[in-house]
Amino acid sequence: MRIKSARAWWVRVPIETSRQHRSDFGQVRTFDAAILRIETDDGLVGWGEGKNAAGSAGDYGALVHMLNHEVAPQLIGKHSGDIGVIWEMLYNGVRSGLAVREGHVMPQMARRGAAVAAISAVDIALWDILGKSLGVPVWRLIGGRKLDRMPAYASGGWAGADAIGEQLRSYIDHGGFKAVKMRVGAMDGAPHVSAARVRAARQAIGPDVELMVDAHGTYTVAGARRFVELVRDCDLAWFEEPVTADDKAGLAEVRASANVPIATGESEATRYAFRDLAMLKAADIFQPDPAFCGGISEAMRIGTIASAFNLRLAPHLWAGAPCFFAGLHICAASPASFTVEYSLGANPMIHDLVEEKIEVEDGLISIPEKPGLGFTISESFLEAYARDAAA
Repeated sequence: MRIKSARAWWVRVPIETSRQHRSDFGQVRTFDAAILRIETDDGLVGWGEGKNAAGSAGDYGALVHMLNHEVAPQLIGKHSGDIGVIWEMLYNGVRSGLAVREGHVMPQMARRGAAVAAISAVDIALWDILGKSLGVPVWRLIGGRKLDRMPAYASGGWAGADAIGEQLRSYIDHGGFKAVKMRVGAMDGAPHVSAARVRAARQAIGPDVELMVDAHGTYTVAGARRFVELVRDCDLAWFEEPVTADDKAGLAEVRASANVPIATGESEATRYAFRDLAMLKAADIFQPDPAFCGGISEAMRIGTIASAFNLRLAPHLWAGAPCFFAGLHICAASPASFTVEYSLGANPMIHDLVEEKIEVEDGLISIPEKPGLGFTISESFLEAYARDAAA
């Protein structure tokens, strides 16, 4: 169970033109991720994922280089079951020994962003190994499985007012979803344009399907408040990332004035950021991304904070298979979770990177039963799209 090797790749998969979409990220032409493989001296392999870019497209050269040349050498020889110890070692850096003795964190200066994305990839892979070594799914190790199948919502929704209804209805038909999410914000320009799209969406799907909106943090506080007022009678299930994650006080202001639950967290890293959100009363729903927030370990801690403040957990899972499967286990085990994000955009990093078929039926998604995270990597797919130049 000692770590023998660790290697990461920048995996970049082109998206065919007919399945591309345009949002505030521009035209999304590729799906990118940092995929990590850790192997132990007894032949067990765990897979992890790190993210450092919004959406699905981005540059991963720096993160992959960090994983291969800074993080991997620190892992060799460590016991793969020492997941929490390794997490703190990577987080505290050169002062990790002192932090252990003193009993509190002394993190390195680069303690957010790419550094925690790298920790996230390692953490996810180590949980995968631990589950496989014990012959049990990860959810068994982090608290158990509260449901065999979890409610899922369809995530997408970029079409204009004339086509958004048809687009969301196609999602409902695809998996029997009882909840759908659409994008709003800067991609539309003025708030009234987004509001018109939301009104068209609500009219098309009817009153019995939950409707969420996601602004990707692109509004100002004033713009977010104006948008909320314009859609006051549309019965939104949540308003996601109204303003930039760097303006937590502004987010709290939006929440205080809105009649809609506020969801946020995909751009936040570590339990400390979510503690601040809770203390500021800035959110109703926490959305940590397991590949960015600090992995499975940190997402579970964030879920505990949510539970302690009577908030809810809905992880951000627009990602590759290691992150998505990690999210399934987190949702299964966390008392605060209530729904799973299921992307309806082109996502080869979930559907083609692994051999298993991932589907939603009647709005529900099954929690994996296999040991570890519960997926089998397609080595041929990885070989075809891994970028060796970044490794």
